[in-house]
Amino acid sequence: MIPLKINSFNHMKIHEYQAKELFATYGIPVDKSIVCRSVEDAVKAYTQLDSQKVIVKAQVHTGGRGKAGGVKLANDEIELRRHAAAILGMDIKGFTVDRILVGQAVNIDKEYYVSYVIDRSTKSTILMLSKEGGMDIEEVARTTPERIHKFVIDPSIGVPDFLAREAAFKLFDDIGLVRQAAVIFQKLYTLFVETDASLAEINPLVMTKEGTIMAIDAKMTFDDNALYRHPKIAALNEPTEEEKKEQSAKSKGFSYVHLGGEIGCMVNGAGLAMATMDMIKLYGGNPANFLDIGGSSNPTKVIEAMKLLLSDRNVRVVLINIFGGITRCDDVARGLLEAFHQIKTEVPIVIRLTGTNEKEGRALLQGTHFHVAETMGEATRKAVELTNQHQD
Repeated sequence: MIPLKINSFNHMKIHEYQAKELFATYGIPVDKSIVCRSVEDAVKAYTQLDSQKVIVKAQVHTGGRGKAGGVKLANDEIELRRHAAAILGMDIKGFTVDRILVGQAVNIDKEYYVSYVIDRSTKSTILMLSKEGGMDIEEVARTTPERIHKFVIDPSIGVPDFLAREAAFKLFDDIGLVRQAAVIFQKLYTLFVETDASLAEINPLVMTKEGTIMAIDAKMTFDDNALYRHPKIAALNEPTEEEKKEQSAKSKGFSYVHLGGEIGCMVNGAGLAMATMDMIKLYGGNPANFLDIGGSSNPTKVIEAMKLLLSDRNVRVVLINIFGGITRCDDVARGLLEAFHQIKTEVPIVIRLTGTNEKEGRALLQGTHFHVAETMGEATRKAVELTNQHQD
């Protein structure tokens, strides 16, 4: 996918085979393929497809499958068995392949790239096209952006015939092919809008040697906030462990995003949480997460937040950064003390309290195992220092 300004925290991915089913429902031509979860399933699919050559593709929620060895062509049943066995169980960028797609091999003449994506900078949908379809579209976007054509779609008119044809002429010279492609572009746009998608991508869209145009790959992501309107699509959601954590945190009233560093952050207020992560980076550390616990000093909330942070095995130090406005620092300190009576951990905890009743709050924490700091800089430096000690 070509990176545009999409917020990675608000869209749900589906697998290629699921996207192809949606494509077919909207009349977009796709290759005939069957999803399989075992080598035996793949052999059955091979017989059903009635095609000498088949393509075997890993089904995972990440790109780069081809480069990782997750896409193979099989010329007969023996090759199919070998590829299916090798791809099932393979690890691709941290995702384990538990299903594969076995499809009829298509006589490809040329490959193209087509997608609709939400672009924040123009506040609209953009149709993107390129004659350079296939695995390395990101590379094309980076090195030769002029080879990618973009059309800003006006939502009040959508993709009328003239626009669909103008776009198709960027890829094809032959009027017959232009007409075929234009219809596909229009159907893809209808699908994109009607399902509240944030991305609908065909890479590659192929022209076969027989002169037909079809989608032999399909990728779609959907806006989380609109899933309530699409129960069938919502049912396809397969959240990762990290996404499950984020959903669980949301149900408890936190805003949590996993970032993969070593310093767990617990902060009240989104702006302060962002500033805390910036400070950690400034002092040479890596934040493990974004966590805004809101304005409450409720011990139960602190316990839940702490459990969430400590469930991340990478966390070596926890930095608690609280600004007491309406929330009083002495209440927060009592909440923390109560919480840590229930949570036993060897992970060092750095606390910075500032604002209403900060002196009283800090006095309550004196003599405890917490590392108490007055300023944000002091707290962050201490957290990074402790992280380095733990690494040694």
